[in-house]
Amino acid sequence: MTTAAPAVTTAAVAPLAVRRLTRQRSRQVVRYLAVRLLTFLVTLWGAYSVAFLFFRLMPGDPVQAFMANMALRGEHIDPTAAAEQSRLVNETLGRTGNLFEQYVRYFSRLLQGDFGASFLNFPEPSINLVMRALPWTATLLAVAVVLSWTIGLALGALAAWKRDRAWVQALTAGAIAFEQIPYYFLALILLIVFAYGLGLFPLRGAYRAGLEPGLNGDFLLSAVQHAVLPALSIVIASAFRWMMSTRALMINLLGEDYLLYAQAKGLRPRTVLFGYALRNALLPQVTSLAISLGFVINGAILLEQLFLYPGVGLLLISAIKEIDVNTAQAIVLITITTVLTANLLVDLILPFVDPRVQSRA
Repeated sequence: MTTAAPAVTTAAVAPLAVRRLTRQRSRQVVRYLAVRLLTFLVTLWGAYSVAFLFFRLMPGDPVQAFMANMALRGEHIDPTAAAEQSRLVNETLGRTGNLFEQYVRYFSRLLQGDFGASFLNFPEPSINLVMRALPWTATLLAVAVVLSWTIGLALGALAAWKRDRAWVQALTAGAIAFEQIPYYFLALILLIVFAYGLGLFPLRGAYRAGLEPGLNGDFLLSAVQHAVLPALSIVIASAFRWMMSTRALMINLLGEDYLLYAQAKGLRPRTVLFGYALRNALLPQVTSLAISLGFVINGAILLEQLFLYPGVGLLLISAIKEIDVNTAQAIVLITITTVLTANLLVDLILPFVDPRVQSRA
């Protein structure tokens, strides 16, 4: 006598299928994160290696530049000891031995956070000079980039939503013109008009001479006054670029069925615009913002030179002029690390924000 097999009910199969799907999804996400992390490490190693070769091929003799810099400071260099001085400088630069030995020594020093001594302020470590300049650049550019992104996002959404209005068409035409103007050209115009002409803002520097940096009212007010024109030039140039890119993304979304359905339900236009259309156009813009913030560390070189703003860009120019290889190399490597880290963070966050990324993980 045979016994009938028990019937498998839907209620019993469903939890098993859910668990299996959850494990599969977890493996996909872990694989996605592992691939992105491995890509980050390989790219970082490759970029550091290219930087190593670049600074070995850079024209100019850093040893002779160091000797000349020491002579300008009034320090006497005995001609009979020039060979010994040259050997010590080469050791400071890590240029003793063959190329492979230099390459190994280069990475071992980087892992210890040792970028070498700065020739601009010998024997102070070059990383100290970078860390003193970094807050000025990071504060100025980060605020300007976030502000321009916010303004550009709002203007781009309105320009797409009300694109048939006359004032929107005029704004779009102006944006097309302004987005082609380099930020340093706008900075020059602002400097001539508001600093030289009207005298409303300081000409150069980061704060008034004689003030001691610190968290006090006089210093903060002076720092804000000195930062207005540099920041404004970046905001004007960048906001219109963000506006045009947001407008293009929004126009592609306006004919989607879910927006027509939201309008048919009688939702307010503001809700449809910001709650539905802009929300779907926001993800690529957030990704671009994160990458832009990664480039902030590099500094606005021409802008800082124009305003003599004591940021990383101005320090890089001084290091290149004096062939201060250690300081220039420290700036380049920190910039590489920051940009790649920003890209990595975006890649790690996207699967948890956008289901479409999860489906491709």
